[in-house]
Amino acid sequence: MSDTPAQTPAKTAFTPPTHTAPPARFSHGVRKGNILQVAGQVGFLPAVPGQPPTPAGPTLREQTLQTLANVEAVLREGGASWEDVVMVRVYLTDTGHFAEFNEIYDEYLAGTAGLTGPPAARTTVYVGLPAGLLVEIDAMAVLD
Repeated sequence: MSDTPAQTPAKTAFTPPTHTAPPARFSHGVRKGNILQVAGQVGFLPAVPGQPPTPAGPTLREQTLQTLANVEAVLREGGASWEDVVMVRVYLTDTGHFAEFNEIYDEYLAGTAGLTGPPAARTTVYVGLPAGLLVEIDAMAVLD
C-alpha cells in the first residue's frame, strides 16, 4: 500500500458560449473525472450579448427542440455526446404535454448519429418554471 494519497480528479464547471451566464451561483455543466452533469436546460435561444434570454417560441415543440439542443451544447462543451448520457430528467409544466413531448423526444434521439440506445429517463410535472417556459431537461453522462 502506498503512502501517497490518491489523486482526486478536478471538478470543472463551464458554460457553453451559446448560453447566457447563469443568474445565480451555478454552472450549466460540471465535469469531474468521467462524470458530466448537465444542469437543467430550458428552451432559450442562443445568447445575444446585452439581451435577456429569449424562449425559442411559445410551443412545446419549439421549446423542446431548443432545450435538447441546449443540453447537447453542454454535453459537447464537456467532451461528451448523447451516446454518453445515462440518465435524463424531464420537467413539464402540463400533464397534457406528455404524449407530444415523447413524440418530439423520440424523433430527436432517432436523428442522433451514433446513439446505440436511449438513456434512462424520468418525466415529471413541475410548475416552478419561469412564465412561458414549458419544459426543462437535465442529464448525466458517463464518459469512457
